[in-house]
Amino acid sequence: MLLRRFEKQLDVDMEKSASDSGFLKFTGYDIVFQEVPGEVSLALNLSRCPFRCPACHSPYLRENVGEVLDEKSLSALLEKYGRTVTCVCFMGGDAEPEAVARLAAFVHRDYPGLKTAWYSGRESFPRDFRKEDFDYVKIGPYREALGGLRSPATNQRFYKMEEGRMEDITSVFWKKPFEDF
Repeated sequence: MLLRRFEKQLDVDMEKSASDSGFLKFTGYDIVFQEVPGEVSLALNLSRCPFRCPACHSPYLRENVGEVLDEKSLSALLEKYGRTVTCVCFMGGDAEPEAVARLAAFVHRDYPGLKTAWYSGRESFPRDFRKEDFDYVKIGPYREALGGLRSPATNQRFYKMEEGRMEDITSVFWKKPFEDF
């Protein structure tokens, strides 16, 4: 009985910690093909978004909802999908960029060959951003008048990180006229 009370209190404490700082929470995930060119990605939708982009396609991600995303829960997902995925894509996490980077480093360390990507709504990279933790990064808030990554007018940029360099590959998302095929 005492052990059960302790476990319940631990769950409450964990939930409180996750709502405070240093923890990520995810509301769901999917296997996707378009977010990272040439990759089959496990895309994790992270909550607690600090931004309030007009016309946001996922306003529920502003809330403090979901399950804690840590090494253990991420490992469980990766074990479930095995070699089906080639990339882990963190969709959000702007409230805790250090936690996103920590999990990306974990993926590189414990799952060699698996790539990492981060979709951030930030205007610029966080201070002390460690490029080597990521293989791809999308940066920039959604601005309806400029469109998303598929629009040549977008303010958003998608970078491929390689050997300490950042290559802007945003143009791979731009729609091509049908007659070009």
